[in-house]
Amino acid sequence: MLSNSSGILRILFFLPALLLVVVFVFYPAIHTVCTSFFTPDGKFAPLSSYAAALGRREVKAALIHNFVWIAIHLPVTLLGGLVLAVLLMHVKGRNFIRPMIVLGMVTPTAVGGLIVRFIFDRRLGIVPAFLTLFGVSPKSWISYPETALFALILGSVWLWTGFSFILHLAGLQTIPRDYYDAAKVDGATPWRSFFAITLPLLRPVTLVVAVLTIIWELKTFALVYTATMGGPGVATNVLALQMFTDAFQRFDFNSGSVVATLLLILVMVFAIPLIWRSAR
Repeated sequence: MLSNSSGILRILFFLPALLLVVVFVFYPAIHTVCTSFFTPDGKFAPLSSYAAALGRREVKAALIHNFVWIAIHLPVTLLGGLVLAVLLMHVKGRNFIRPMIVLGMVTPTAVGGLIVRFIFDRRLGIVPAFLTLFGVSPKSWISYPETALFALILGSVWLWTGFSFILHLAGLQTIPRDYYDAAKVDGATPWRSFFAITLPLLRPVTLVVAVLTIIWELKTFALVYTATMGGPGVATNVLALQMFTDAFQRFDFNSGSVVATLLLILVMVFAIPLIWRSAR
């Protein structure tokens, strides 16, 4: 009798959280996917609805920009966080340096977008000022289509490298020191120990960092919104911003739902393998 009562009590405590998830997560997601199958005039036409939305120039540009973001941002933050974690594992003064690396991660992304505007500004930015030392004429990077996207990607590297650094540092601290001592006795060089011990044992951590980084790159919004609003033109447009523009500025909820569904599919493509691997 007591066991049944405690089971019912657990269910009652669980129900409010489950209700919130259903109302604010599951229902909006299902409704969005269903809405994407209809045309603006209410006809059920999935193929024409998706073809019309995905055939637009700005949507194509947003999809390309997201993949460019992944291609540049992922290896830089992944490798940068790993290298910094290894270098600062035992170095003196690490307690002073580590907070400086993590500072970008704790900075709100919307604020980070404003910071990026100032960093690459022609008159106030540190990057144009630094490049003038090499004879490069200063210009506002985010004002030109050929440099605006790369400016945002470089800014996002600063915002996200701290995440990779923290997880890799935590992973390094779980590796027994005895492995390195044994390798040293066998005559292994630091490089050999790094590739034979550190990298293989950090593979699960690196996988988690990579997948979560890709998901963050796909759904990035606040940084682009506050820095460039997707401009100049569509030079920095991304899927999350395009979804917002369609749904809440143009009030074209069907196109917005198509972009949101595409974004959901891309996120799940990377999230499901991680969930499956973790379950194993």
